[in-house]
Amino acid sequence: MELAPNLRRIGSDVVSAYLVETPEGITVIDAALPGHWRDLVAELASMGRSLDDVRGVVLTHGDSDHVGFAERLRREHGVPVYVHAADAERAKGGPKPKGGKQRMRIGALLGFVAYSLRKGGARPVWLQEVVEVHDGDVLDLPGAPQVIAMPGHSPGSIAVWVPAVDAVFVGDGLTTRHVLTGAVGPAPAPFTDEPAQAIASLGALLPTGATWVLPGHGAPFHGGVAAAVAAVEAAAR
Repeated sequence: MELAPNLRRIGSDVVSAYLVETPEGITVIDAALPGHWRDLVAELASMGRSLDDVRGVVLTHGDSDHVGFAERLRREHGVPVYVHAADAERAKGGPKPKGGKQRMRIGALLGFVAYSLRKGGARPVWLQEVVEVHDGDVLDLPGAPQVIAMPGHSPGSIAVWVPAVDAVFVGDGLTTRHVLTGAVGPAPAPFTDEPAQAIASLGALLPTGATWVLPGHGAPFHGGVAAAVAAVEAAAR
């Protein structure tokens, strides 16, 4: 789905990933679930592109519903996969803390589980190799994505700022559709390791001034990063 020139989303409001296009090729931000592979191939074809045009995958963190098809791209097409050093082991299937008690509504939960199962979520494909990144890195990929450390959801959670498309990709730094309750609008994401730290990290997004705020779960937010952060902070209170 085209959001703006050179900016696309695959997946749905339940789980999504993003594509940034430049003449040099494609940067993929997050890799959703393994079954989104077909969505990726179809979206590239609609752009007149192919898997050979993908230059890199940048993961906002190492959870299974963001790792998705990344290892397949790496193994079959030689595409490097970038993840923050603090989440490198998580992206390889390493341990993660058990989440605290979560608010949920049974209908929303069942919808999330059913969608995940249809897209291969029951059998995650973990990374075998990653390229580690750090706060402030500017990656040599289409769109020159910039790494913003956003610890909280996980130790190595990041946002990815791409000035070329006026968008900041936030992973689970915030959500606009709570996968366990179905509530819509900017809010803290569930399954967060350190909720207070995640809220504090939101301030790092503000200097981007981005118009698009693009989460891994929920509708794209086009109202500007300041409004999104303020809404999440209000919801957290």
